Amino acid sequence: MKKVCLITGCSTGIGKSMARQLAAKGYTVYAGVRNIESLATLKGENFIPVKLDVNDNQQIEKTINTIKHQSGQLDLLINNAGFGAMGPVAEVPLEQIKNQFSTNVFAPVALTQAALPLLVKSKHAQVVNIGSVAGVFTIPFSGVYGASKAALHAISDVLRMELKPFNIHVMTVYPGGVSSAFGDNATQKLADTLVSGSLYAASIQAINNRAKLSSDSPTTPDMFANTLIKALHKKKPPASMFIGHGSSLLKLAKMILPTGLRERILGKSYSLNQLGR
Repeated sequence: MKKVCLITGCSTGIGKSMARQLAAKGYTVYAGVRNIESLATLKGENFIPVKLDVNDNQQIEKTINTIKHQSGQLDLLINNAGFGAMGPVAEVPLEQIKNQFSTNVFAPVALTQAALPLLVKSKHAQVVNIGSVAGVFTIPFSGVYGASKAALHAISDVLRMELKPFNIHVMTVYPGGVSSAFGDNATQKLADTLVSGSLYAASIQAINNRAKLSSDSPTTPDMFANTLIKALHKKKPPASMFIGHGSSLLKLAKMILPTGLRERILGKSYSLNQLGR
């Protein structure tokens, strides 16, 4: 029987690459996007575009009902949709922080809960939560984004234990740098993040550099998707994976660098040592 998967955030980057590669492997791919036109280049009988804003509970319910009536099962759920707003935690508008957590934390939980009856029907279902190495190695001006991903990591790890009795494997993925539009999108949001008369106005270039850091990478979305999909098809898929430029290195740095040294290096790198003087 053909396997069925649902992927969120398929309009660009990692999501689009995973949708393309899984369809090529014979999966029926429900590709979730906010704008259906963004999937115009993905064609074939294995693709089923679905309009899905992950923050809209009605659209989540409609998507799951579509899968239920058209396919009757769900073997793989990939919670990929997310976004990052860069800026100093002390000045990021509270509404932006709430939006960050809504998309990066609450939405994957809502989708997993809604999809659970279909996942249970599969003999060996899998849920993949796309986190970020930013939730492991915290960097100035990405604190809110990192916090939202750290929360997702914790939920994902607990879900793995709680869903194991039902033969549902949960994988937590920690992307490093992957070439994408992430940096450009984060930079666009930056203008709305820094308040007038910001204490960090002198660091705006450093903040812009942080926003673009993960996008300036030799790891392409296709490379990322290929690595992840290979892992999903192993006899015993891993509980977690670090994929993408610098991800494993940052994990190691978090483990071995003393906190004081790490913070001095980052403070200098992001011009924090030039502020308040």
